Amino acid sequence: MSPVPGTSDARTAVVAGATAASGIALVRRLVSDGLTVVAVGSDPARLEAALAGLDGVDRQVCDLTDETAVGRLAERVLADHGGADALFHLVGGWRGGRGITTQTTADLEALHRSVFVTLFNTSRAFYDQLAEHSGRLAAVTATAVTAPTAANASYAAVKASVDAWLQAVAQGFAKDGTDAAATAVVVKALVDDAMRQQQPERTFPGFTHVDDLARILASLPASPAAEVNGARLDAVRAEPPARG
Repeated sequence: MSPVPGTSDARTAVVAGATAASGIALVRRLVSDGLTVVAVGSDPARLEAALAGLDGVDRQVCDLTDETAVGRLAERVLADHGGADALFHLVGGWRGGRGITTQTTADLEALHRSVFVTLFNTSRAFYDQLAEHSGRLAAVTATAVTAPTAANASYAAVKASVDAWLQAVAQGFAKDGTDAAATAVVVKALVDDAMRQQQPERTFPGFTHVDDLARILASLPASPAAEVNGARLDAVRAEPPARG
């Protein structure tokens, strides 16, 4: 990604969903890589607690389901940092049932708002900034998209909409002649050290550790747009990696 004209060479990454375990891991990784990070969460207390001890992180409270609020967030990033060089969208959620008839409208609507509407709003609000800066947009999708079950039908359907939207953004970046890229990172599920400590008997097969997800996401800015624009990167591991 190229530096923002008229600013220092520091790049700015927006992390939406910064209070989740995956968001915390990514913020830490990006800070260690020397990026300026705008960490976005919906609750100010949770945002402060999640990122305690991390200096230099711009903490922003925003309801990402609110189109107007997201537009104001993008304006602040432009005014304060010269625009976003990357947008990492880690807002998610899961709801399921026992079968097709147990999928509820309430669950589907909740998933749609938290998983898709938030991406819909953020990607549109930051699209021009990313296009101008040869930036990167990335979001997490799921193996359930290509292997849905009756129990996770609503979740799989909403994640499929994430995949489709990222593909459409990727086509938009290419059509506009930019070097920006939109990428989906595919996981079965995520695991962190706290989960392993709470359930030491579990092996979490196929789960992706949040630190490994952070590594993959943080590598995207240095990856050629031709390689990652429209790509679905497989972050699933057959066995959990050994960790010290």
